[in-house]
Amino acid sequence: MGIFDWLTGTERPDKNVPPRSPQEVHQALVGVNSPDASFFVRDGSPEGVDLVSEWRVMNPAWYEHFRTFSQREFYSVLMRLNPEKREVRSTDRTWTVDWTRGYPELVHGLEFQRGPQKKYEASWTMERDENGKLRAYRQATFSSEDLKAPLRKAVLAHGWTWRGVAFGKL
Repeated sequence: MGIFDWLTGTERPDKNVPPRSPQEVHQALVGVNSPDASFFVRDGSPEGVDLVSEWRVMNPAWYEHFRTFSQREFYSVLMRLNPEKREVRSTDRTWTVDWTRGYPELVHGLEFQRGPQKKYEASWTMERDENGKLRAYRQATFSSEDLKAPLRKAVLAHGWTWRGVAFGKL
């Protein structure tokens, strides 16, 4: 692993994992979808890529979760499969949401930020425990790894490299 791999978030599969076909990798990435996950993976052809993974901010079932953190900036992971090199190239796209009366509204004007976006937040509440002492309890968490880790794991399990792209073409 080189210094640039660390900066871009690039990870290589174990040498013992045989590489699978591009179709299998594509299916594995789409297979990460789950109705109870805070993100979903969809076709990326409108953006000119193979797949896009993004937060379910606009889904009413997830409003409260994201509103807890007063999040305004979210991002999507744009992915392109490169069968010749057996790698999935990824970059992040940042977008802004305004919360109006508890409901999200997209702010026009997407902004691209290249390279890995890493973010972690936790919401805490103060309560008294059984002994009457004031304690902080974690109420909820928000982490960019919740979005990327399952995608990266699916790619590596199929013998392909997950390459974060900070410069150059996706």
